[in-house]
Amino acid sequence: MKKNSLSALIVGRFKSIQSVIFTTVAILVLCAVVIVTGVSMRFTNTSIFENSSEYSQTIIRQMNQNIDSYIDYMENISYLITSNEDVQSYLFDEEIDTEARGRLLSQFGTILDSRSDIRNLGIIGPGGRRLINDGSKSVNPDLDLTTQDWYTHALESADGPILTSSHVQHIISGERPWVITLSRGIRNLHGNGQRQGVFFIDLNYSAISSLCDQSTVGNKGYAFILDAAGNIVYHPQQQQLYNELQTEKIDLIMKSDSDTVLTGTGNNSKLYSISRSEKTGWTVVDCTNVRELLSKSRQAQSIYVLTAIVLVIVALLFSRFMARSITLPIQKLTASMKKVQEGDFSVSDVVLDSRNEIGSLTKSFDVMTHRIQDLMAQNVHEQEEKRKSELKALQSQINPHFLYNTLDSIIWMAEGKKYEEVVLMTASLARLLRQSISNEDEVVPIANEVEYARGYLTIQKMRYKDKMEYQIDVEPEILHIPLIKLVLQPVIENAIYHGLKYKESKGLLIVKGFMKDGNVVLQVIDDGVGMDQETLAHIYDRHKVNYHSNGVGVYNVQKRLQLYYGEAYGITYQSEKGKGTIATITIPGRQEEQL
Repeated sequence: MKKNSLSALIVGRFKSIQSVIFTTVAILVLCAVVIVTGVSMRFTNTSIFENSSEYSQTIIRQMNQNIDSYIDYMENISYLITSNEDVQSYLFDEEIDTEARGRLLSQFGTILDSRSDIRNLGIIGPGGRRLINDGSKSVNPDLDLTTQDWYTHALESADGPILTSSHVQHIISGERPWVITLSRGIRNLHGNGQRQGVFFIDLNYSAISSLCDQSTVGNKGYAFILDAAGNIVYHPQQQQLYNELQTEKIDLIMKSDSDTVLTGTGNNSKLYSISRSEKTGWTVVDCTNVRELLSKSRQAQSIYVLTAIVLVIVALLFSRFMARSITLPIQKLTASMKKVQEGDFSVSDVVLDSRNEIGSLTKSFDVMTHRIQDLMAQNVHEQEEKRKSELKALQSQINPHFLYNTLDSIIWMAEGKKYEEVVLMTASLARLLRQSISNEDEVVPIANEVEYARGYLTIQKMRYKDKMEYQIDVEPEILHIPLIKLVLQPVIENAIYHGLKYKESKGLLIVKGFMKDGNVVLQVIDDGVGMDQETLAHIYDRHKVNYHSNGVGVYNVQKRLQLYYGEAYGITYQSEKGKGTIATITIPGRQEEQL
């Protein structure tokens, strides 16, 4: 009785039922719009921040891979020079070999002329023997080369080349450029076999700068590099750091266990995206202004507010007409709402010959359901675009290291007048490039992937000569089935670099393809060194990238396969230490929906 009396008292204060319904509906619509708008704004802000953070992570990981590839190429140059017999003759023979000296100076000059990113290079041996650049510039007489960190660390290191942080190099008289030095110890093969000499390359500061500045997030974003000790290797405002005009949260970055660090508040907040290199020991960091990162969020929020105001105004206008009919129109509307609640939007357009409050409510109901349909369709579209973007980002993580090595091999073959091998390797490389750089289709027939793999294996067979043999046995009936690009070759590459490369005897690699239980199965089988259980357990780890090859890695291929075909498909590995490895790629045999 009390509840009824209270409701009657409230209703009794209005002059008409129309006023009651108008006021009630207006309040409810206003609350709903405010809540939905508030939740949407918060969700949008969080979603944009997370997506931008993920994009920044993708960018910084790609940047790190590019730097690793660049350093790897420079290491190859250092290896080619230090393994040159002329270096041994000039540095360690009792008598100076003038012919060897001339050839080395000519080689150094050629490298300097063709590589603008190399400032200095040279070799330093015992007894004051040294060759710097092309020999035309005088060496600083006040500098004791044997006391330089890059010199002493190279002699002491047993793990290959040494990378320094950025520093001022004053090895040439009158020149003090900012450089990053890569140095490698040289063993005296004509004597006791100990490291008694050093080869060094000074990389121009601009070389690292171009790699870091080519892709950053936002207009105010920038990237910088730290070494393993937290020292600045590269920073776009390095002089400001030295003058304490700018600071970075280096301690937080070095101690962080995550890939992102958020610092500051308000307009001064920054997002640090971190990528650590196992190859160089460097930490590549992308710094993004959070205010700039959320600029799109503020635009979306403005749209939400404007939409909310419009919706409120529309609701208030239509709510005046919702109190004129409460019988049949209400029943029809109720029935339609129940069907929509069950997920049937086909009845969203309710037609009523009524101009009263129920008619207005019907119109508002139609607007709401259409808005929901549009939002659902938009959400499906956004998810599909996100899937495609992730697939393209992973597919773009191909770095040029394999190309560099192949071109170097062609150059050396040409110099050795091995013209038939040059023609064969060049033709194979052309086929590889035609497939790898094509962006017309996400998927290609398995036949294309097989031919791409065959060209790649041809090149590798020529590189490793009698170290490797291969067989390709793919059933003809599966050759027309589509497969996403660049799947088979990275798996083959992984088998070569981690299985056959380290086998003492000749290795065999077999590529098989067949149908099984309605699925297409592609297998890469090698009789290489195999993997232990610990290695197998971490083979799908996100950061297990093959820096010594093309930079793709098992994680990349697995991610692309599951993004496109679903979690039920992808790569599985079987391996036994000392006996070999089997990599099995499984995709659906029928793909009408994907195509």
